[in-house]
Amino acid sequence: MEQVSHPRSAPYTHKLDPTLERHFKGHKNAITSVDFNPDLKQLVSASLDTYVMIWNLKPQSRAYRFVGHKEAVTSVHFSPSGNLVASASQDRTVRLWIPSIKGESTVFRTHTASVRSVNFSSDSQKLVTGSDDKTIKVWSVHRQRFLFSLTQHTNWVRCAKFSPDGRLIVSCSDDRTVKIWDAANKLCINTFADYGGFANFVDFNPTGTCVASAGSDNTTQIWDIRTNKLLQHYQVHSGAVNTLTFHPSGNYLITASNDGTLKILDLLEGRLIYTLHGHEGPVLSVAFSRSGEHFVSGGNDAQVLLWKTNFDAFNYKDVLENHRKRTNPDPPPHLTDIRPRSAHMHTARNPSIEINPRLAIADTQTSDPSVIDIGVPLFAQAQMLKLK
Repeated sequence: MEQVSHPRSAPYTHKLDPTLERHFKGHKNAITSVDFNPDLKQLVSASLDTYVMIWNLKPQSRAYRFVGHKEAVTSVHFSPSGNLVASASQDRTVRLWIPSIKGESTVFRTHTASVRSVNFSSDSQKLVTGSDDKTIKVWSVHRQRFLFSLTQHTNWVRCAKFSPDGRLIVSCSDDRTVKIWDAANKLCINTFADYGGFANFVDFNPTGTCVASAGSDNTTQIWDIRTNKLLQHYQVHSGAVNTLTFHPSGNYLITASNDGTLKILDLLEGRLIYTLHGHEGPVLSVAFSRSGEHFVSGGNDAQVLLWKTNFDAFNYKDVLENHRKRTNPDPPPHLTDIRPRSAHMHTARNPSIEINPRLAIADTQTSDPSVIDIGVPLFAQAQMLKLK
C-alpha cells in the first residue's frame, strides 16, 4: 500500500490516486529519457551510462541493453509504428535501432556536437533532432538520410518535437527562446522569449494547439500557438523543471524536476493536484503511455519507475471533487482569455495530494530482470563473461 501524506488530506490512498507499480534497475547512471512502445508491452530508457535499454513489461521477462553509443545517451523515442527506436547521444550521433535481440542499428552522422533530442513524426517517416551545434535537423527514416537544417537558434538546442500532424516543429534553446517552425517551408513562424531562464524541454499538446515548456527557472508555461497567448504559468517546483508529458486527453500534464518530485497538473482547472515522491534526487524524464493508463519516470538515481495513472479512468468531475474534498483549495482561477504577462500564477503554495511510495510498509516490487547485452561483438561478450 502506498501512503499518502499531506496535512490537509486524508491519511489513506484513494482509488483515484496514482500508484507505483514496478521499478526497473539495470542502468549504472542517471536516466535521461524514457518512452513506451505503443503496444504497451515494452519501455525504452536512455542513460548517461551510454546504453539504451528495452524493458519488457511482462513479469519475469529479460531486459535488453543495446550497446553502440560511445558517450552518454540523451534521448530515446519509440516510433509510433513501434518497430523502431531512435536514440541521440553526446557522441554526436543518432541511431535507429530495431528493438529485437538482433540489435541492428543504423547510425546518422551530421551534427557536429552533442545531440540532445530525437523525435519521430506521427507517421514514423521523419526524425527531428536538436543539438549543441545550435541546429535542428530533419531526417528521412525510410531513406535513412539527412533532409534539412533549421538554424536560427543562437545557442544549444535542448529539445525539438514534431506537432501531432507533422506540419510544425517546436524547439527550445539556451538562447532563452522557444520557436515554432513550419516544417514544409523550413521557416520560423513564431518565437516565445518570455522567460527568466532557458527551457529544458518543449512539447505540443495532443491537439497541436498549444505548446508547454519546462523551465530552468523552475516554471512550466503553456502557450496557445493560434493566438500567441500565454495561457498558464506554473511555479510549483523548487528546482529546475527538466521535462514534461501530456496525458493523451490533454487534460493533465506531468512535470519532472531537480527537486526530486513529479507534479501532476490539472490543465482544465489550472491547478496542481498531485505531488509524487519516488526517486532519490533529480527526476530527469517522464512519459505517459499512448493510452494514458500508465506513465514512466527516470531519475538521477538510475531507476526507472512504472506508475499506474488511476485517476484518468474516472469521470473528471469525480477527480475534481475528490481533490477539493482532500485539500480544501481556494476557488479555481478563471483561465478564459488570459493574456501574456498577466497569466494566473500557480505556485507551490497551491495544495496538492502527496504520494510517497517510499513510505510503503512493505516492498512489493518485483526483482530486477536479467539483462542481455545486444550489439556487443562475440569476442567482447566472452571477455565480459570472464570479467564477471
